[in-house]
Amino acid sequence: MTMDDLERRVVRYWTARSHDFGTVRKNELGSAMGRRWLEELAGHLPQSRTLDILDVGTGTGFFAILMARLGHRVTGIDLTPAMLEEASALAGHLGLNIVFRQMDAQELEFPDESFDVVLSRNLTWTLPEPERAYAQWRRVLRPGGLLLNFDADYAANVRSQSTQNCSVAPDSPYGHVGMTEALVAENNAITLAMDVGQARPEWDVSVLQRLGFADCWTDLAVGRRVLGEADLVNAPMFGIYARK
Repeated sequence: MTMDDLERRVVRYWTARSHDFGTVRKNELGSAMGRRWLEELAGHLPQSRTLDILDVGTGTGFFAILMARLGHRVTGIDLTPAMLEEASALAGHLGLNIVFRQMDAQELEFPDESFDVVLSRNLTWTLPEPERAYAQWRRVLRPGGLLLNFDADYAANVRSQSTQNCSVAPDSPYGHVGMTEALVAENNAITLAMDVGQARPEWDVSVLQRLGFADCWTDLAVGRRVLGEADLVNAPMFGIYARK
């Protein structure tokens, strides 16, 4: 299967899930989990000025909305149009001015040094070429700019055959709503197809250092701190941070 085939497969999957995924993110915004995310992100950002922030793989706009609520200038990109429709509708309902654009996270269309911060959540595991994406994210950061990436080794979770978060109530702030057996099977197949085959986040840090980031560090406790009991036992969320 070619890289283009993989990307088309990912888009089809997230198109099918966009509405239910948006429901969960709306729940999360109004929950204690959403407030913890806001505090977590704000703690990494300089407080003295308005920032230009890029939310890569914005999905239905969760991180973009949190950053806009803090008063920053935010652009959210995603490969799946149905996700962006959900994001635009939600941001409009909340009265927030966020620019949403369809774009490949591995081939950004922005000029060099366009943003102070690049954010991402649960995206790198879906990318056929995550190293190329990291290079693009560094390119669009200004000198001293910050990368904040939150992800997990979801392939390890699939291999464990865990059913944690696979089916949750419609009012849940986290997990999979509306999953059919076919969608679960497709999610698992995509996850294993995208596996980098190396330990994460160690692999990510080695890539970022090779690309020239001046400072890289990780946080292995961010999932437990923010997601609480929803954090996957077999694939806990980690934070990867780097400064250009």
